[in-house]
Amino acid sequence: MKDHDSLEYTRYTSKMEFEKAIHTLEGLMAGIAIDGIIEKSELEELSAWCFSNYQYIDRQPYKELIPYIQEAISDDYLDEEEQQNILWFCKQFKTENEYYDVITSDIQRLQGIMHGILSNNHISTAEIQNLEKWLDQNTHLAGVYPYDELQSMIMCVLADGIVDEQEEKQLKVFFYDYIIPAERGSINQAEIEEYKKTISLSGVCAVCPEIILDNHYFCFTGKSSRTKRSDFVNTVSKYDGKYLNNVTGKLDYLIIGDNGNPCWAYSCYGRKVEQVLQKRKEGASIIIAHETDFWDAVEDLV
Repeated sequence: MKDHDSLEYTRYTSKMEFEKAIHTLEGLMAGIAIDGIIEKSELEELSAWCFSNYQYIDRQPYKELIPYIQEAISDDYLDEEEQQNILWFCKQFKTENEYYDVITSDIQRLQGIMHGILSNNHISTAEIQNLEKWLDQNTHLAGVYPYDELQSMIMCVLADGIVDEQEEKQLKVFFYDYIIPAERGSINQAEIEEYKKTISLSGVCAVCPEIILDNHYFCFTGKSSRTKRSDFVNTVSKYDGKYLNNVTGKLDYLIIGDNGNPCWAYSCYGRKVEQVLQKRKEGASIIIAHETDFWDAVEDLV
């Protein structure tokens, strides 16, 4: 790489990390206050954020923002005015489209919210209900990892109106992976690593996804209670879609067969789902959809 190109890449990467820190701080603030109560352990996450981003202390808004946060939480309390002032600092920093679009910055805010919710090592029903509202207000993130996975998980968790002990453990494991390691201030990492030994999170169908058959690539996994695999392939072709036997970079939709099983929202479906999930983590926009949504899309074309 030429010296000029190397310098430009370094500047670009530094700018991305600089802006990501602001976005995650906004989310972290929303997450720790999402239940209306801010505990001392949650303030420790703000302290960890300051420490992790101290390298930017000579740049705005960090030059004023970091000292302000440190002073605000020095009494182990963060009042409403202090919360709003921190968010005001964040809002003064305008993201440039050259580096980030709305999708990227809002996904980073979502990661910050998950961090904030987990910061006191407890996830309550009220917090998840409020997170669900946030997701409903930000549907422009549909199709982007981890929005679909999180929305589907929450729909399943709140089906009975409460977050029980096992569901809380699942949420903790899921949230934990989106927290920057250097910013895990008071989070009980040992507890979550122990949960990971028995909890497997793999494969979540999107909630009410938009499915377009024309000129899009489909793959199927599982067993259908409605049709044979060959009929599914023929249906895709009939409406000018394309069928793939395996997961490739061309894939747009992985359709999950339900085999009569209503508990489809949060379940493990094997190799193809794992492959797609990994591609989604890497930035691919593949949608994992339940076959009911596929057939609903077909009926809309009839």
